[in-house]
Amino acid sequence: MTDGDARESSLAWESLFRAQVALMRRFQREDVWGHLSIREYDVLFTLAGQPGRAARLRDLAESSLLTQPSLSRLVERLEQDGLVRRGPVAGDARGVLVTLTDRGLQVQREIGRRHVRSIHRLVGGALDADELAELRRLTDKLRAAQAQIPD
Repeated sequence: MTDGDARESSLAWESLFRAQVALMRRFQREDVWGHLSIREYDVLFTLAGQPGRAARLRDLAESSLLTQPSLSRLVERLEQDGLVRRGPVAGDARGVLVTLTDRGLQVQREIGRRHVRSIHRLVGGALDADELAELRRLTDKLRAAQAQIPD
């Protein structure tokens, strides 16, 4: 790796990161979330895509930017609202299984439809179809490559 390669990697990362931050700020300002935060919605969205609409709390923590204690408090609030249920993991006395309720799925879908319109306006409004496909290809490749790169 040359200094030029390292610089290009750094510039590409900085551009990707700043684009993500700018978009997240816009998404957070959108009037689509109802009484939920964007992070609460993300938990519902993640669960909706899981087999049985359920995941271990530790797996949810790995897919979010929250620490496990913060995520536990967030899940507790979602449970109080009737959007998820917490329960034991079969064969794991310490594990916690978080399951999306029918009401949680309904809320996720309602918010999701509004959020997709925001995504289309903010992302699709900036890139054409070919650019969107290329962006997806590159970000999928970048994410997949992380498993192959040693820590």
